[in-house]
Amino acid sequence: MSLFDILGGEFIEIIEWTDDSRDTMVYRFPTVGRAIKYGAKLTVREGQAAVFIHEGQLADVFQPGLYMLETNNMPVLTRLQHWDHGFRSPFKSEIYFVNTTRFNDLKWGTKNPVIARDPEFGPVRIRAFGTYSMRVTDPGRFMTEIVGTDGEFTRDEISFQLRNVIVQEFSRMIAASGIPVLDMAANTGQFGQMVAKAIGPTVAEYGLTIPEFYIENISLPDEVEKMLDKRTSMGIVGDLDRFGQYAASEAVLNASNQPGGMGAGMGAGIGAGLGAGLGAAMAGRSGPWGAIPQAAPQPAAPPPVQTPPPLRSETLWHVALDGQAQGPHGRAALSRLAQEGRLSGDTLVWTPGQDGWKPARDIAELAPLLAPAPPPLPGAG
Repeated sequence: MSLFDILGGEFIEIIEWTDDSRDTMVYRFPTVGRAIKYGAKLTVREGQAAVFIHEGQLADVFQPGLYMLETNNMPVLTRLQHWDHGFRSPFKSEIYFVNTTRFNDLKWGTKNPVIARDPEFGPVRIRAFGTYSMRVTDPGRFMTEIVGTDGEFTRDEISFQLRNVIVQEFSRMIAASGIPVLDMAANTGQFGQMVAKAIGPTVAEYGLTIPEFYIENISLPDEVEKMLDKRTSMGIVGDLDRFGQYAASEAVLNASNQPGGMGAGMGAGIGAGLGAGLGAAMAGRSGPWGAIPQAAPQPAAPPPVQTPPPLRSETLWHVALDGQAQGPHGRAALSRLAQEGRLSGDTLVWTPGQDGWKPARDIAELAPLLAPAPPPLPGAG
């Protein structure tokens, strides 16, 4: 094997990058111990750029395409050193592939609350988070400003710095916007455009752009959100007197469903006390947003009109006396007849609705009027 064959094995003839990872931004082609052959093929695919570094300095940037590495089509590289061994001079340079596709779904968020002045609530603390995308638009500047000599640079290594830039601009714009907290949710799109425009010059110095920027949520501390919920509840309740009546009826219903005979009574007592005292207890009470309006007093209901019970109608009877029907007689008249001895248990009586004449003894209603018959005399009969 000749010396030229041995040396030829150390030359690089094809240069390309086919990595399919989704987070690698810069990849250094391995050239340690080898040199790039004069006339080697460089393949730069769509979504890539190739950056040549010679002796620590940026030599050239290649956009997508197929290149034949020769000094006549690489003016910058014509100053490279040549070998004097009877064959074409190789290139002793480093090649970095830069991913120029868009990196999506990058997260950002405020690590600490941002203090802003709200026109209604005063100073408030606000938190926010969202997503954004980035891409490399100037591979040469990105290499010199950010990557340096890193052989495999990932998006996580730059995303932390970008988060700091985003949060700084977001905090400044929120504090100066003057938009009420309750209206911020309706203006997240506008905020996103403003923040993306504000951080544009800074990220451009890194060789990057932010094609998309989204604010997913702007939130308040838990204590403030609870107070807002109470305020909303007060607005929904409305008339305190009606709410007290509703609460009283609910208490009565719940107590009546309890087991035992005291449930209904306790429910009625609790409901009456709650209904009577809730309006008075809450009327005129001040809250964090001012005094609660007091409802106008309602006139007292008039007492119910009591009606006497219906009169009981008296039963009238016809009595068979001396072979003739007499009457009708009421209870008082029948009592006199019994005292006179004219009405006895054998006397036939009749009243409307009765089936025929019956002896007075068979009528339970007349039994108390009949005088008891005396027992037979001793020794009689």
